[in-house]
Amino acid sequence: MSTAAGYTGRFAPSPTGPLHFGSLLAALASYLDARALKGRWLIRIEDLDPPREQPGASDLILRTLDHFGLHWDGEVVYQSQRLELYAELLQRLIDQGLAYRCRCSRSDLKLRDALYSYDGHCRIHPPDAEAQCAIRALCSEQTVTFEDLIQDRQIWQHEDGRDDFIIFRRDGLFAYQLAVVADDHAQGVTRVIRGSDLLDETFRQLQLQQHLAYPTPEYGHIPILLNKLGQKLSKQNLAPALNTDKAVKQLWEALHLLGQNPTPSLQRASNRELLDWAVTHWQRDHIPRTLAIRSSGS
Repeated sequence: MSTAAGYTGRFAPSPTGPLHFGSLLAALASYLDARALKGRWLIRIEDLDPPREQPGASDLILRTLDHFGLHWDGEVVYQSQRLELYAELLQRLIDQGLAYRCRCSRSDLKLRDALYSYDGHCRIHPPDAEAQCAIRALCSEQTVTFEDLIQDRQIWQHEDGRDDFIIFRRDGLFAYQLAVVADDHAQGVTRVIRGSDLLDETFRQLQLQQHLAYPTPEYGHIPILLNKLGQKLSKQNLAPALNTDKAVKQLWEALHLLGQNPTPSLQRASNRELLDWAVTHWQRDHIPRTLAIRSSGS
């Protein structure tokens, strides 16, 4: 695998709880892809949703990454400290007619028989000036495609109005889409390796990058893990926290699931030895596309 000039990757967890094995899989894939190509690897804490965040989770996440040997470059960026940038971009999109106010709630959509999916109402019928509103970004009527580094070509046909998405919430919080696009650009991120549960979000981010005249990073989406019930392994589904006493065992298992074929003898290596081996032998094209069921409790 040749060196990618100017490569910058990132891992961007939300502090809603401790890292679990699914988080480790995404962090490890992102880390190895960056290190194998002699690139930078950044950490960004996406702390924009205080009601869902757990006190101390940010520090715990950083300590866990450090314990597993996933050391990052530069300072950690916290989205909660970047609200002025998001506000500036939000106003820019509104001023350019690329975003608009929307007062629709789920109950409104239900009354209009919209099946809880946005129906483009406020694009045609602007709300009163005094109404409490979210802000939606316009989606163009066009077919959007991109070449995913793991999942191959992805295609999405936008529907007029119905695919307009929220970038500022009615409760006064900036939405994920605007913040992630702003920060990836500001940090010079050139490649994003993350879970396939975010694959659809990529199309919205491509739209915002087009609106803001930002360059588009490369994207690669690894398969997400499922629990025994077929649910995504996540904090919401009570995925257990990583066990720092079994760091090597969990790193080895993650490498195996990523298709890297670590030898059994590496289960007796140190964190550093295992990661050094993984960087040297990293093969992104060996990552499977399909979901995996994880039954192990380690």
